[in-house]
Amino acid sequence: MIICDARKAMFLRNEGSPTLLKLEVEQIKQASPNPPNGQQGADRPGRMQNAVAPTSATDETDWHDLAEKQFARETAAALNLASQSGRSRGIVLVAPPRILAVLRQHLDEQSRSRIVAEVDKDLTKHPIHAIERLLTGA
Repeated sequence: MIICDARKAMFLRNEGSPTLLKLEVEQIKQASPNPPNGQQGADRPGRMQNAVAPTSATDETDWHDLAEKQFARETAAALNLASQSGRSRGIVLVAPPRILAVLRQHLDEQSRSRIVAEVDKDLTKHPIHAIERLLTGA
């Protein structure tokens, strides 16, 4: 089971049954620090010369969005590695919808075939016992 958001990923193993979860933490990954955009950007937004119209500005780079997507790609790569090693049988993905989309996009075929459920919620800030309760609906 993977519970993640844009900053934290928890790799958990269910030692219980599908209806009575007993989750054990295998690994926790944290994203590297992500300072404000103003500290990461190089300069003001670029300008583009149009052939028939006046000059227009281009969008600023959203460094936070890029870092969040990179962390999701790294999480998917770690899940692919675990899947290839045979450590994971059935995979449950729990993540906000935006992160879930990036995970799906970067999982290999073997990992995708092992997904048994997807939950589009952010549960990374909950303690393990609360996650067990929330996922079983108890």
